[in-house]
Amino acid sequence: MLKEYSFGFGDGEFKVSLPEEKVINEVEGKTYKAIVDVPAAVKAALNNPIGTPPLKEIVKKGDTVAIIASDITRKWVRHDLFLPVILNELNEAGIPDSDIKIVVSLGAHRHHTDAENVATYGQEVVDRVTIVQSYAPTAEDFVLIGKTSRGHETWINKHVANADKVILTGGIVYHLMAGFGGGRKAIMPGVSGYSSIQANHSLCLHEEIGKGVSPRSISGKLEGNYMNEDMTEMAKIANPAFLVNAVFTAEGEFARVVAGHWYDAWLEGTKTVEEIFGVPVNGRADLVIATAGGYPKDINLYQGSKTIDNAFAAAKEDGVIILLLECRDIMEPPDFSGWFDYESLYDREIALRKGFTVPGFIALKCGAMARQIPMILVTLPENKAFVEKAGFIAAATLDEALAIAEEKLGRKDYTVTVMTHAANTMPIVK
Repeated sequence: MLKEYSFGFGDGEFKVSLPEEKVINEVEGKTYKAIVDVPAAVKAALNNPIGTPPLKEIVKKGDTVAIIASDITRKWVRHDLFLPVILNELNEAGIPDSDIKIVVSLGAHRHHTDAENVATYGQEVVDRVTIVQSYAPTAEDFVLIGKTSRGHETWINKHVANADKVILTGGIVYHLMAGFGGGRKAIMPGVSGYSSIQANHSLCLHEEIGKGVSPRSISGKLEGNYMNEDMTEMAKIANPAFLVNAVFTAEGEFARVVAGHWYDAWLEGTKTVEEIFGVPVNGRADLVIATAGGYPKDINLYQGSKTIDNAFAAAKEDGVIILLLECRDIMEPPDFSGWFDYESLYDREIALRKGFTVPGFIALKCGAMARQIPMILVTLPENKAFVEKAGFIAAATLDEALAIAEEKLGRKDYTVTVMTHAANTMPIVK
């Protein structure tokens, strides 16, 4: 019996019929009821927090408050829907807007424009409170507050260090380096100095030079993930007073708001991420066919890296992966595509150890995965040269990719895992 599957590709799709007996997994995120009244859910979380008293009891009149908020690259967090609720709650506790600052957690990302502040936080927030930007390379904006057990200096933005109370905000998702996003990431890398970010992020690389990426820094892994453990220590040194984080549905709607202790409430939120996006599978397959779900999730290879990472987790060590990624802007962003100019993974790794960047790490990891398992990339024909330089096998159609995959596998009795929204779904092998 054949079953038809559709794989999003740019604004269109590819369709293929596969024998049902071959398909051992169809990896899809769970449906989850979206929150209808977001401000009400936020207010309820503030007054029924996890691991702390309500926010009104945490702060007192006379306190200065720094609220750390994600930058425009995390616009999907929808700060504009919940920051006003937090501001109102602080006002009710006797803290006027004049004693509150929003600290934009740029990490090493570029500064916001005024228009981007409005787009990210909403006009009301921009009009009510002072907004300052934490940009890691501006050394004079950071103060040393301690060291982690690994000896890493913790440099924190002065606006955060000088505030009486610090509130972390953000969104929780799977993260291919830190295990999960959100929580302590508001501190590291969000409002940390450049040298602290470099020291922490270098823990994503293998302890032995020449072995590339660390097997400990992967999606969903917290315990034994050295990067996560180090950033958690940095956040503990900073000692935030409160946290408000959101978890989202596969459609980008609010699924849950967690508030309270900066670690305990966040950890509770990660369980909801696992519930929605962690998909139990019946073992790894010989062939994985995966798509991000179409545009804009497959706009370039950098965005497609989430799909690559999740598909890799679903494949056998001697398997093959087919990726359907249109990549209409294949060379974007340059700080990712430029890393493929290094002729070898070793050269890429050495350059990364000298100056760590997240795009560089993802380029190294993608190259390492493509070396371990053959990856056939269905993409636009004009992308062929770059795709092959990056270590992938280029194909123009899904039928062409399937023919190459069967040749690589060398047999017809192979198993298949289908991932039609692989950018969002993390296969959990039972």
